[in-house]
Amino acid sequence: MSSNATAVPTEPIHLGAEGDLEEAVSTYDVVLVDFYADWCGPCQMMEPAIESVAADTDAAVVKVDVDQFQGLAAQYGVQGIPALFLFADGETVEQLVGMKSEDELSGVIERYA
Repeated sequence: MSSNATAVPTEPIHLGAEGDLEEAVSTYDVVLVDFYADWCGPCQMMEPAIESVAADTDAAVVKVDVDQFQGLAAQYGVQGIPALFLFADGETVEQLVGMKSEDELSGVIERYA
């Protein structure tokens, strides 16, 4: 792990602007990006797991509303949600689509954190 001095947030970061995603990926060593929509049932069911991952792992969690940020969703090739991208040291290292458990998410993060 690099000696990044920036403390990892313990709650998900809700994307406010497109550029915020790139900033988060460059600021934190490990970033889990959750592409979701408020109307998506599986996304809603995964919310407690996403919040736990933010609180209990060394990864920053960024939530991207695909309705609000359609350009980012297209840029990352998101065709189904929930879609999760894991970045380590600024690079995409994992891509997950569909509902995942907290244990699955934590396991993927631990490989890179």
